[in-house]
Amino acid sequence: MELLTQDEYKSIAAGLTLPTGAFIDGAFRPAVSGKIFETVNPATGENLADIAACDAADVDFAVEKAREAFDDGRWSRMHPSDRKDILIRLSKLMTRNARELAVMESIDSGKTIYDCETVDIPETIHCLKWHAEAIDKIYDQVSPASDDHIAMVVREPIGVVGLVLPWNFPLLMLAWKIGPALAAGCSVVVKPATETTLTALRLAELAMEAGLPRGVLNIVPGGGADVGEPIGRHMDIDMVSFTGSTVTGKRFLTYSAESNAKEVVLEMGGKNPAIVMDDAENLDRVAAHVVNGAFWNMGENCSASSRLIVHKDVKAELLERIAHHAKQWNIGDPLDPETRMGALVSEGHYNKVCGYLEQAENVVIGGNANKGFVEATVVEVPSNHSTLAREEIFGPVLSVIEVSGFDEAIKIANDTDYGLCASIFTANAKRAIRGARAIRAGTVTVNSFGEGDITTPFGGYKQSGFGGRDNSVHAHDQYTQLKTIWIDLADDADEAID
Repeated sequence: MELLTQDEYKSIAAGLTLPTGAFIDGAFRPAVSGKIFETVNPATGENLADIAACDAADVDFAVEKAREAFDDGRWSRMHPSDRKDILIRLSKLMTRNARELAVMESIDSGKTIYDCETVDIPETIHCLKWHAEAIDKIYDQVSPASDDHIAMVVREPIGVVGLVLPWNFPLLMLAWKIGPALAAGCSVVVKPATETTLTALRLAELAMEAGLPRGVLNIVPGGGADVGEPIGRHMDIDMVSFTGSTVTGKRFLTYSAESNAKEVVLEMGGKNPAIVMDDAENLDRVAAHVVNGAFWNMGENCSASSRLIVHKDVKAELLERIAHHAKQWNIGDPLDPETRMGALVSEGHYNKVCGYLEQAENVVIGGNANKGFVEATVVEVPSNHSTLAREEIFGPVLSVIEVSGFDEAIKIANDTDYGLCASIFTANAKRAIRGARAIRAGTVTVNSFGEGDITTPFGGYKQSGFGGRDNSVHAHDQYTQLKTIWIDLADDADEAID
């Protein structure tokens, strides 16, 4: 898609009609309490809209309608090809409205229009199409059995699903979850982050236009205590899929244990290492990957390369090249297509990131912050025990740790509570494979930064999450249950008993 000018994007933003109500049972509606909350453009401080501030009463209503939709089979028992057709229509409607969605995402989150236009919206559409196409291509099984028996192993949708979203990739994370959940035949109740509610509500509207039956997709805006916890504790929700901080994710385990022992899938934080060995080829290319991994989306990314573990023999040259590439990551108006780094998502999060910057003693690059914007920053830390090397900052801050060898690098990479992603740069293929296997992380890239793609499962080890994976056919597992159907074919009653 050809990018527009800054003025053209601003004109589109000024003409947007922003959704404000909760979307339940196929219609927008105010919160039962009548309460609202402001959604703010983090780049300007402007109040964009007053959104319905839902609570437990709205969750109860949404779950009731989702359960009705699931139990009467309007979606769960619809022919798989028909479900596929509806989701394909949704992806086409999103394509037609892609620019509107990109601008809405940018002004609501502080993300650059460049990323929204070229990454977030196209990948969201591709995700939904991919899972739609998988609907009528995932087969059930027949297990080996005697001639007197047939044993079928079938997948069934798990039921009513609660989906709790983060604010860093609002629409894409929604697609990561509703793609496989709706493909499986589930009904869903979605809690978007309070900071970034708009595009989820707009997608629900498009889904109804595409023909999704009412009650199947419900969007319930509101805070964690008001909406997230009631979803986690609800006795008629069968499973919850959560993406967000580790602290919040752990609460959903408690909610499940204290309610109906619902299944919980968690995708949480990361403190992801990028290992650069002394034999890494083309340090300029390596620096470009490291910078992209650290500063893309302002570092507000659970898979961000936030720890650079670099061999002492190439450290000076690599940092020089990183400094060169970091200069290209300018901060500015998110609606300017030339801007590489927009505003952090909220004033509270900006203050948190600035608090970490105040702890930095050896700033190599950047370090400046002003009114919601933070420069690309590189900090040398004395060891992996430094707070900046251990805690997830979720901002554009890269901590540099020097090592003397491969084994030390792997040890430091694994010395973390997290295990989401990692990367290793080396020209030695055996070392690369040994390193990839030794690092305790869900995704390890070699000589690049990345997360795989829609075909590869995404999730973490340790406190980065468990219970399932986003993306790929494996994402469908968490939204289905396996049932064994055992059929006895024996003619003789005695044989049947035996």
